[in-house]
Amino acid sequence: MLVPPPLSLYVHIPWCVQKCPYCDFNSHALKAGIPELDYIDALIEDLETDLAKYQLEGGSRPLHSIFIGGGTPSLISPAEIGRLLKEVEARIPFSGDIEITMEANPGTVEAGRFQAYQQVGVNRISIGVQSFQDEKLTRLGRIHGSDEARKAAKLATEADLNSFNIDLMHGLPDQSIDDALYDLKQAIALNPPHLSWYQLTIEPNTLFYSKPPTLPDDDNLWDIFEHGHQILTEAGYVQYEISGYSKPGLQCRHNLNYWRFGDYLGIGCGAHGKISFADGNIIRTVKTKHPRGYLNPDKPYLDKEIQVEFQERPFEFFMNRFRLLEACPKQDYVERTGLPLESIETGIQWALDKNYLTDNGQEWQITEHGKLFLNDLLAAFVEEE
Repeated sequence: MLVPPPLSLYVHIPWCVQKCPYCDFNSHALKAGIPELDYIDALIEDLETDLAKYQLEGGSRPLHSIFIGGGTPSLISPAEIGRLLKEVEARIPFSGDIEITMEANPGTVEAGRFQAYQQVGVNRISIGVQSFQDEKLTRLGRIHGSDEARKAAKLATEADLNSFNIDLMHGLPDQSIDDALYDLKQAIALNPPHLSWYQLTIEPNTLFYSKPPTLPDDDNLWDIFEHGHQILTEAGYVQYEISGYSKPGLQCRHNLNYWRFGDYLGIGCGAHGKISFADGNIIRTVKTKHPRGYLNPDKPYLDKEIQVEFQERPFEFFMNRFRLLEACPKQDYVERTGLPLESIETGIQWALDKNYLTDNGQEWQITEHGKLFLNDLLAAFVEEE
């Protein structure tokens, strides 16, 4: 039987000062001022439409977490972020320990507003640092410098937040192993409760895709990861997902809900959502992508609604779940897909025989060997019935 899981909310703010050459997110470089009043009004109406359509009004499923991403959400004033959060809470109740994260650029003006964001309800900031070397930041198209990044982290430390995250990349253009580890050590010195340390990948529809830079080779990338993982572990950080490290107990709850195949409403330009229903249905939603269309009162907010068919659910479940290093309770599979364990019996047995998984009777655990062959492991659950 499908049991609706915890519910989160993703809010997308689509504007940036300029588009980074590696970025394939739905973001748009500013050409004029942000229509923030109109956009916040639209977000509230978008949420109201979803709550009514999917019968989520009335508080039966409170919000577990909110993530305000982009783009650069910290271009929106604290007053308008506060209005948004107040209007959201008026329509759907917050859990008592809700995590509310907002992404921010380390630019001086925005960083100085961290305390104001905290005062209107944001309790976790995610700072897009990427590197602490100015020449690398320039190459990545970032508008801040290394000094601003350090200042932003210190201001986040002082802002009475529950937690904050530093986003850091490795595998940058012409980056040596020493360069990558220098960045990591600089981030650790700022003592963030959470570090997202992820490898730069070249995605279609980006400037780097059309004009590829020279990236470290696979051997260097592996050395960077091995040495970096050891440095993080020695500094007291625990890896809990592929690119997520935190101090004990300070994992990102919003991301955990994604990877545990939880539910989330998505509002804003191009935002994605996933909703499960007690009748066994699971749908995914995608909102209108471009700000012009999203803010056009004659157009619907919803662009696509996709039914997640039963034969697709094993792959979708494990594609998310195996990002996490924690064991996966078998009951989670049953409750969150609505499928019996027999539906994946063949794939699980194959993975056990290959030493990709272990099984203690109650949980599956991906092995160190399985992490190296994750694509093969996931392929075992493609449209298996």
